[in-house]
Amino acid sequence: MATFNNTGTSHVLFILLGIPGLEDHHAWISLPFFISYVVALFGNSILILVIITERSLHEPMYLFLCMLAVADLILSTTTVPKALAIFWFRAGAISLDGCVTQIFFIHATFIAESGILLSKAFDRYVAICDPLHYSTVLSHMVIVRISLAVVLRSFCVILPDVFLVKRLPFCRSNVLPHTYCEHMAVAKFACADIRVNVWYGLSVLLFTVVLDALLILVSYSLILYAVFRLPSRGARQKALGTCGSHLGVISMFYLPGIFTIITQRFGHHIPLHTHILLANVCMLAPPMLNPIIYGIKTRQIRERVLSTLTSQWKLC
Repeated sequence: MATFNNTGTSHVLFILLGIPGLEDHHAWISLPFFISYVVALFGNSILILVIITERSLHEPMYLFLCMLAVADLILSTTTVPKALAIFWFRAGAISLDGCVTQIFFIHATFIAESGILLSKAFDRYVAICDPLHYSTVLSHMVIVRISLAVVLRSFCVILPDVFLVKRLPFCRSNVLPHTYCEHMAVAKFACADIRVNVWYGLSVLLFTVVLDALLILVSYSLILYAVFRLPSRGARQKALGTCGSHLGVISMFYLPGIFTIITQRFGHHIPLHTHILLANVCMLAPPMLNPIIYGIKTRQIRERVLSTLTSQWKLC
């Protein structure tokens, strides 16, 4: 039940409900959450281990993939364990500081993943459109600089969110109908003007994720233009095969988010639990599916993973 604060003080403790309206089904809903988390942990950990230990995979494409796997681990670990605690133990209590920390890591990791996908698109563009200068353009020092830029950008643009939320007085309900703390979902419960939060959140979205998506679109348009100009059919198929896994991952990252934004903006007749489930798909799907897609589509990774698992099986 929602609680109200009439004393003029601000809430420092919130209650996450999970999936509102589906509380009686939380035990069943927890199964896909648990399975996706286990797959994400196992798949991304194996991916990181293989790329780090195999020297032949110390190339820009795989190093960016390693960064993506680390971001996926952070994103899923920030959200899923708390959701499972709500589903299994009704442990929805979270402090304001804990809520703000979750907001920071969710949004910062999400923006970092978008930056990594843009970096991977740039990597494919150079590899296909300017292969003779590939090793020069994407040297190890350049990769380090790109990695630092991705991390610093996500940190710098999301850090103000922490202060924007912390400044708000929460004297209304302290019950949040969600499985995790999200900036605007929390801000809506404040008893103060949140226009700064709204406009800043929209600006961050436009100048990071949306801009990245547009640049990725331009990059792959140029890649496809270059691919279809290749004289050899085999070369075209090889180039398209290399880009196929990247396009699959990009689609899994952006499409659920776009669909969620559209339903939140125009789907006022859609039940609240549907909005919450869609928001969780954005958190669950990419970390679970990314290592599967790359494991299936990338021969070098597939062979190395099979070799590692086979050797471990023999030791057992």
